[in-house]
Amino acid sequence: MKKSKKMLWPLTLLVLLIFALAACTKEQPSLNEKAQAAPAKPVQQEGKKVTKDTKIALISEFTSGTHAAQYITGVTKAAKKAGVQLSVSDSNNDQSKMAAYLDTAINQNVDGIMIDHGRAETLEPGVKRAIAKGIPVIATDVELKVEGVTTIDQDDYMLALQGLKQMMQDINGKGNIVYAFVGGFAPMEKRDNIYKIMMNRYPDVKQIATFGSATDNTSLDTQNKMAAVLKQYPNKGDIAAVWAPWDEFAKGVTRAIKEAGRDEIKVYGVDLSDEDLQMMQAKNSPWKASAAVNPASVGEKQVDLLLKKISGQEIPRYYSFDPVLVKQTDLPNQTINMDQLSQYVEEWDKKE
Repeated sequence: MKKSKKMLWPLTLLVLLIFALAACTKEQPSLNEKAQAAPAKPVQQEGKKVTKDTKIALISEFTSGTHAAQYITGVTKAAKKAGVQLSVSDSNNDQSKMAAYLDTAINQNVDGIMIDHGRAETLEPGVKRAIAKGIPVIATDVELKVEGVTTIDQDDYMLALQGLKQMMQDINGKGNIVYAFVGGFAPMEKRDNIYKIMMNRYPDVKQIATFGSATDNTSLDTQNKMAAVLKQYPNKGDIAAVWAPWDEFAKGVTRAIKEAGRDEIKVYGVDLSDEDLQMMQAKNSPWKASAAVNPASVGEKQVDLLLKKISGQEIPRYYSFDPVLVKQTDLPNQTINMDQLSQYVEEWDKKE
C-alpha cells in the first residue's frame, strides 16, 4: 500500500503541473491578440527620390490677406525651385471644405501634404489616414496631436510677449486699451494666453472693449467695429492703445483711428506684409510695432521639411521660428517692402 502511494505521487504532481501550465497559457495573450491590442503605428517612410513627378498638396484654411499671400508665395517659390508639382486648395474659412480637400489629396496618393491653419478636431481623422497610408504631413499654425506629423509655428507665445511688452512699456503700464481677438485658432489662443498673463502683470491697464472675427474681409469688419468703439470713447486720452495680434486686425484699427483723427492711440500688432510696412511708415501712423516672422520663410521651410521627409530624412517633430519685433522707429523715411526689411531689422530673413 505504501509502495502504490509513492508511485501515485509523481503522477499527481505531473497532472498538477500540466493544469498550471495550461492556466498560465490561457492568461497570456496570443500573438494575434497582442497585435490587435497594440496601437496602430504610422507606416515607416522608406524614402524615395524627389523628382519632377513628385506631387505635394497644400491644404489651407484661407489665403486672403497679404500675410497669407506672402506665405503662399514662399510655398510656391520653394516648390518651383525643387521642381516638384504643387497643388493649393483654399478652404475659404470652411472647415468641412478643408477636410474634404484633405481627403481628396489622400485619395490622389500625393507624395506629401502640407496643412496651413485649420481646426485640429476637423483635420485629425484625415491626417491619421494620411500617416497610416505613408503620406508625410507637415502642418503650420495648427496643433495636430498625431504621431508622425511635424508642426511648424512662429512661436506665438514669443510673438505676443514681444508686442505686449513694447506696448506696456510705451504706455507706462497704465491706461485703457482695446483688444482685437477671435478664438478657435491655435495661434490666436496661444497669443491670448500671454495677453492674460501680461494683463495680470500690469493691473493699471484696463481692457475697455474687445471684438474680432475672421471673415472674407477681416480688415474692413475690424475697421467698422473700431470706429464704433471710438464713438463710445470720443475724447483724447480715453484709449491709450490697441492690441491687435493679427495684421488684418491691426490694419483695420489703424484705418479707423486715422479716419477719426485719433493718432494719439497707439497700435501694436502681430505679422507683417508689404502693405503693413507702408501703413506703419505713413505720416503720424498709430501703428507703432509688430512682432513677426517672415511669412515667405515659413512657406519655404514647410516645403523644405516635407521634401526631406519624402526622401526619408529625419526631421524634427516641432519647428519654431524666432520672431522679430519690428518697430516704427526701425524703419527709414522712404517706403520699403518685405524684401528690403532685413537692411533695417537684423535677422529678418533668417530661415533656420
